[in-house]
Amino acid sequence: MLDSTVTLDALKRRLGIAAVTALCIAAAGVTLVASPSPARANCYELIGCTNSDYFKTSQLKQLSCQILWEVRNTIYKENGYCFHTQKAIDAFGNAGCKYDDSGAVPLNAAERHNVSAIKKVEAKKGC
Repeated sequence: MLDSTVTLDALKRRLGIAAVTALCIAAAGVTLVASPSPARANCYELIGCTNSDYFKTSQLKQLSCQILWEVRNTIYKENGYCFHTQKAIDAFGNAGCKYDDSGAVPLNAAERHNVSAIKKVEAKKGC
């Protein structure tokens, strides 16, 4: 018999952050499925691809603080950011990271827009 009480951290270690994000969103009744994209980006059914689509505030408002945090930090991870908090290191790791300063991470226009849009929604939600 399987133990049905698995922690979120255990799921992240077993499945990876993108898979857990998709599971959490599915459990919340929101359609947001991560799928691989050729250009080092995650793509989500509800909001689009992190590196090429411009996320809409109305869509971001539907996401939880945890999911917003994960999507925002996924953009940084995809571009080589070295995380400093234990929570982020546990979720994303620092393998292959290049940039200690988030301001030095080379983001394209869509990524800059998306990080900014997510931060604004996080602030409005009190995340």
